[in-house]
Amino acid sequence: MQKKQKKQLHKPQHQNRPGLQTKMQPQPVFNNPSVRGSGKLANKVALITGGDSGIGRAIACLFAKEGADIGVLYLNEHEDAKETKRIIEEDFGQKCFLVSGDIGKEAFCASAVKKIAKQFNTIDILVNNAAIHYEKDSIKDVSAKQLLKTFETNVFSVFYITKAALDFIPEGGSIINTASVTAYRGSAKIIDYAATKGAIVSFTRSLSANLLDKKIRVNAVAPGPIWTPLIVSSFDPKKVTTFGSESPMKRAGQPVEVAPCYLFLASSDSSYITGQVLHPNGGEIING
Repeated sequence: MQKKQKKQLHKPQHQNRPGLQTKMQPQPVFNNPSVRGSGKLANKVALITGGDSGIGRAIACLFAKEGADIGVLYLNEHEDAKETKRIIEEDFGQKCFLVSGDIGKEAFCASAVKKIAKQFNTIDILVNNAAIHYEKDSIKDVSAKQLLKTFETNVFSVFYITKAALDFIPEGGSIINTASVTAYRGSAKIIDYAATKGAIVSFTRSLSANLLDKKIRVNAVAPGPIWTPLIVSSFDPKKVTTFGSESPMKRAGQPVEVAPCYLFLASSDSSYITGQVLHPNGGEIING
């Protein structure tokens, strides 16, 4: 039987890590102009890692639309970060403070969190969102160096930033971690990445129990395939063309379709929810 060809959804393209949203074709959709803010996060401050592009930018812009000031941690994607800052300040009238550096390093995380807290006097919402992955055909191809880098960026940073931010998160605050559909179904060619996302799910559930007495809620979002710079900087051009075609909806999601999950978990709408994971994944059925 002839193997069915996957539908081409995107132009073949590749970028060096970490990738720039400004160079993607087509551009990821991060904002829905028809949705107006209603002040759900008025006078709040959100710190978002990876807030320069992709899901992070969509979260940052939606939070700003709802009245929050935004602190963004990012690696070195200065062009994307400046555009995110411009949108937040010019389009939504909120403040945005950028800090660049490697979140895999504890000293940077502690310093960056303090800078943002000093800028805004508080951190009401923390979104641990930044991540990397490397595609490999076999676990034997995953070097110790790659394994350490993936865990430093995806998991160690979540510990470092959360530890530092807890000095500034008040009662009623919210911590939201970005997991992944791969934490639940696995992924044959990004094994170390999937392992980090499984760790984030366990971290979320454990920290939520730990912070109950402090009345700080901790939840997570586990997106399916989403069109972001992570994709074009991780996969070969041929794979990029069909990215998302295997989801039940037969397409990749857009960052704007994921961001409302974070808004729900950040706002008082979810005041009785902690230790949980939301699944914007295009219809994939998740167990666990």
